[in-house]
Amino acid sequence: MTTQKITNDELRVKIFKALADETRLDIIRALYTSKKEMNCGEIGHIRDTTKSNTSYHLRTLKEAKLIKVRKESQAKYMSIDLEAFQTYLPGFLDTL
Repeated sequence: MTTQKITNDELRVKIFKALADETRLDIIRALYTSKKEMNCGEIGHIRDTTKSNTSYHLRTLKEAKLIKVRKESQAKYMSIDLEAFQTYLPGFLDTL
């Protein structure tokens, strides 16, 4: 079994692709301004999207390492990964 190691440049590409969508920017903005974890339902109400559409956007943000996901029972809670933003996009969150 081989493990994939993602390079810094590959991660940067994923980050910019993830942020190149208004819905995902709204999710990041909501997580940042709320300063708390949000569950999938709360995030889905941000843009009034379907569950599958919300899952797609959250997966894209998670793969870009911009959000953290914590599972509690059957619920998933998302929070912004401040360290990733400070490392790759310092000052970006303050512009939202």
